Amino acid sequence: MSKRRVTVIDIARAAGVSKSTVSLVLQGSSLVNDGTRAKVSAVMRELGYVYNRGAANLRQSASKSKIIGVVVNDLTNGFFAELAVGVDMVVQSAGFVQFLSNTSESLDRQREVIASMREHGISGLIMSPARGTEAADLKPLVGAGIPVVVAVRNVSGAKASSVVSDNREGISAGVKHLASLGHRRIAFVGGFSDTAVFDERLAGYQDAVEACGLALDQELIVSGPPSRAGGAEAVPRVLSIAGAPTAAVCFNDAVAFGVCDGLRARGLEPARDFAVVGFDDVIEAKTAVPALTTISVDPQGMGRRAAQLLLKQINAGKAEPEAIVSSVRLVVRESCGRPVHDTIGRKEA
Repeated sequence: MSKRRVTVIDIARAAGVSKSTVSLVLQGSSLVNDGTRAKVSAVMRELGYVYNRGAANLRQSASKSKIIGVVVNDLTNGFFAELAVGVDMVVQSAGFVQFLSNTSESLDRQREVIASMREHGISGLIMSPARGTEAADLKPLVGAGIPVVVAVRNVSGAKASSVVSDNREGISAGVKHLASLGHRRIAFVGGFSDTAVFDERLAGYQDAVEACGLALDQELIVSGPPSRAGGAEAVPRVLSIAGAPTAAVCFNDAVAFGVCDGLRARGLEPARDFAVVGFDDVIEAKTAVPALTTISVDPQGMGRRAAQLLLKQINAGKAEPEAIVSSVRLVVRESCGRPVHDTIGRKEA
């Protein structure tokens, strides 16, 4: 009987690495460090593995017209679930299927899932990059001629298309709305300070504070995880600021929901005792209690635009980078309460 053929899985097990890492080594990817590459190569020689590049190319060609990769940084955030729905609406009607993966802000996980998607012969990739993603991380994809559309978070210097919202204008509109209601101390809450989105939204906050004639107090800028838990955890810090704010414009809706939770935990009621503005306008925003005033970016629409741009590039057979900045709008609901003059009456926490 002939000896069983050695597979990529065999190599991965023997080398103690993932199947995706072995695939990266076979592709000659620069994403694998020299030590790992040497280890995997040694195992290949030891087991007598022969890479059938012709068969690999045939597999890739057979699947290239079928699969779109979608990689997001936080699928627990409802925004990204809605974005994925928007992508699916477009790619499904065009005869493609969506290969969705969540990185949980891990660069290592992002590299692994992208390698796995490439192994399955994706025709293109839509991604909301993990924190710390650099242009070099996308270079192998771009160099291989795989169309890439970066959504939500831009990557400086990357030769890839992008679909982002007008972050600066959005936050500015939220601050101006709160100022029009009489708030003079407005906090900016949430978001990782090492991301381009944070920088853009913070710039919008600073623009509006200056335009409204308010004092720019750095203590009112309270960064943190862009999640519901992050918003709740920020509330004690916000309320302990000297000359505590009476309102907050939040990095996203998840943070805004968390701020509402944190206020209630301290005996305060959103809208009545403290005004809250979100950013995104996820589905839950209109059904929350109180209904959330927020900046609408239409996440499903953003997903549709990203998918349409990607399919355009796939059909053209080339990936000419394009940049789309989606307009935003303020949606006024109930979470800001009634107009005030100097301060909002509040219960003692």
